[in-house]
Amino acid sequence: MQIAGPLRVRLQLLGWLALIIATGLVWRKADLGLPFFFWKYGGSALWGAMVFVIVRIVKPYAPIKTTLAASALIAIAVEISRLYETPALDEFRLTLAGQLLLGRIFSLWNLVAYAVGIAGAAGTLKFAGTIRLSRTGRSSVE
Repeated sequence: MQIAGPLRVRLQLLGWLALIIATGLVWRKADLGLPFFFWKYGGSALWGAMVFVIVRIVKPYAPIKTTLAASALIAIAVEISRLYETPALDEFRLTLAGQLLLGRIFSLWNLVAYAVGIAGAAGTLKFAGTIRLSRTGRSSVE
């Protein structure tokens, strides 16, 4: 049985998402001996890539510029949310889930890393054939 259309693309994207999440967990939690810069910002780039893929799963046929913009806005919103502190939110940020999903400390450098991850994910998915651009600039998945 052949799976076609949006379901096929979403399944491909779920595979990419699983790969990115697994890589991110190993990157951050295993002792890989990476220099701090690569450990910190490589993990942030993977987080940005994860956001891009999630947005793509939700709207697989959206124009690529829309996916890029939505991913960037989500990343910016999450980073800015780090400036807001409440006891419950601060407590959550100390958990593993809170650290991985929201982070703890605001940094403009994280925004750069997120942008690298978002652009890298878009380029990788285009190269892998999961995203194709039509002549009109709208993305296609077939």
